[in-house]
Amino acid sequence: MIELFCAFALSFGLTAASGLPLLPLLRRLKLGQSIREEGPRWHMSKSGTPTMGGLMFAVGITVTVLLLGLPYLSRGRYEHMLALAFAWLYGGIGFADDFFKVARRRNLGLTALQKLMLQLAAAAALLALMRLCGYTTADVYLPLLRLTAPLPWILFLTLALLYVAGFVNAVNLTDGVDGLCSGVTLPVAVFFAALCLAWNRPAPALFAAALAGGTAGFLPYNFHPARVFMGDTGSLFLGGALCGLALAIDAPLLLPLVGLVYLIEIVSVVLQVGYFKATGGRRLFKMTPIHHHFEMSGWSEPKIFCVFSALTALLCLAVYLAER
Repeated sequence: MIELFCAFALSFGLTAASGLPLLPLLRRLKLGQSIREEGPRWHMSKSGTPTMGGLMFAVGITVTVLLLGLPYLSRGRYEHMLALAFAWLYGGIGFADDFFKVARRRNLGLTALQKLMLQLAAAAALLALMRLCGYTTADVYLPLLRLTAPLPWILFLTLALLYVAGFVNAVNLTDGVDGLCSGVTLPVAVFFAALCLAWNRPAPALFAAALAGGTAGFLPYNFHPARVFMGDTGSLFLGGALCGLALAIDAPLLLPLVGLVYLIEIVSVVLQVGYFKATGGRRLFKMTPIHHHFEMSGWSEPKIFCVFSALTALLCLAVYLAER
């Protein structure tokens, strides 16, 4: 418990402190976010806000895991390093996307196909490595029921690739309101830290505590009105971190339960597109992802942050009590 608190505190401090030099640097380099024209019109006032701020918690989490996680390497435990590799591979894809957006001065970076192919390649490589290390198996743990369903490895790999790509992009879509992605990820990270501790998995617990500290340290900069956006650099890093963490403890289906908000976000987009095409132009929601629907309905950004984060915290508590 003391180690987890230290990981949280160190990651929080490093992330918060890194913002002091990084924000002026991002402004000086003119790395400002371009706002989508089809988004809420009042978001246009955010144009030019520095982006790629996810580097703050990426660095804070990484330094914390490397410093405090070294003893586990000597014991042959690598779960925290594999989860960190997941985070950085996806964060790297997000960084490339952000870079091209800024370089082209428009809100288009990598194409959807390019991002998807890179994401699938990253997932395939790391899933194979986790399989080789023995952390991820084709025996799928069913949360709440506490049962295991064995699958053929090829079928598991196919489903796992779709799972990772889908969930990482769901986390990415959640980053559309000031502080929202950080606010939702924080209780999920705390949940994994607590559950890994209860399951006697200290290495992934350490990573989860560092993840919680990093997102908490970023919130003062990203809460409404945001002084910096995490960008795809940050949101894909968080998505990769969560997927890597869930796979490292061989319980990927825990993530959809505690991260229900992420799923609602991406499902709202799928339903909107499908309904639009099926009805010849009618809309199911005022705007998607669904946080924009609530914005268009009169909810303030802080209210959306509080409601979505509180819902996630309640889900995390309920699943923890059922699984510990």
